[in-house]
This record gives sequence, structure tokens and C-alpha cells, in this order.
Amino acid sequence: MALDRPVKPDPYSLMPALPSFTLTSGDVTDGQPLKQDQVHDGGNTSPQLSWSGAPEGTKSYVITCFDPDAPTPSGFWHWALVDVPADVTELPAGAGAGSAELPGKAFHVASDFGTKEFGGAAPPAGDQVHRYYFVVHAVGEETLGVNDEVTPAVVSFNLAFKALARAVLVGTYQH
Repeated sequence: MALDRPVKPDPYSLMPALPSFTLTSGDVTDGQPLKQDQVHDGGNTSPQLSWSGAPEGTKSYVITCFDPDAPTPSGFWHWALVDVPADVTELPAGAGAGSAELPGKAFHVASDFGTKEFGGAAPPAGDQVHRYYFVVHAVGEETLGVNDEVTPAVVSFNLAFKALARAVLVGTYQH
């Protein structure tokens, strides 16, 4: 039985407006259900992501995955990868694993699962369709200025002031 609650708005519509650039994936199709590989009790593997067209002045990237439809007031953070160097424009599938070799000085912060790695889709059984916002944020500084002990919410707060642009790809999932 699905929980009776309204659909939450696009979380990025509540943030300062930013230019967009292109984000594609061999694993996630915008607006379509995620593959089992991106599900927590499936493969639990971060998707392959490629991006292009980031604005001039981009010095690093932050990659996140957020579910605004989780049955909490604050949604659910599935992934936050910080300080990806500006010359990186692709992550292979599995780059979100805690044991993955990350480019440059990039690092993960703990997701809402409590681990410093990607955590796949895991909506409550029978709940409404959940949206998973995979976002690459272009940052105008080489470092976001946070460490690996902050929460994804703190990462997002800093992005509100330091992001130059964002590219968004939304997958869906329902148990």
C-alpha cells in the first residue's frame, strides 16, 4: 500500500537558478526506471555518467544523487562525490563504490545510508514511484571547501553559493 502523500517538487526548482549543461548515462535514461544495477538490493552500483558543455571557469565538479520522494521531510541522499577535478568529464559505472579509485583529490561524504559510497534506490515496498536526481554540479573553485565528515546537506548548502551550473538526469524506481 502506497503512503498517501503529495508528490514533492523538483528539489532543484527550489535552489538558485543556474545554467545547465549536458549529462548522459549508459545506465540511466531520463524519466525512466532505473536498472537493477542501481537498486540497493540489486547491484547497488553507481551508474556510468558523462558530461559536457560545463561553463568556462569550471574548476571542479560535485556529483550527487538525491531522492526527494523518500517518506521524510528532507528526502534521502544516495550519493555525494566532492572535488572531482575539472578535467574529468566521465565516471565509469561503480565509481561510487567506497573502494573505487577516485580521480585527483575527490572524496565521498556519507550518504543517508551512513556509508561513504553510492547507495542504490531503496524506496519502501509498495510506495509511490520515487525520482532519483543524478546531478553534476560545475563549481568555480578547485575545492568546495568541505571535508569528508560533512553531510550531503552541507555539500548542497555550499553548492548554493559556489555552483556555476548543474546538469540533471532523473531516473525512477518503485518496489
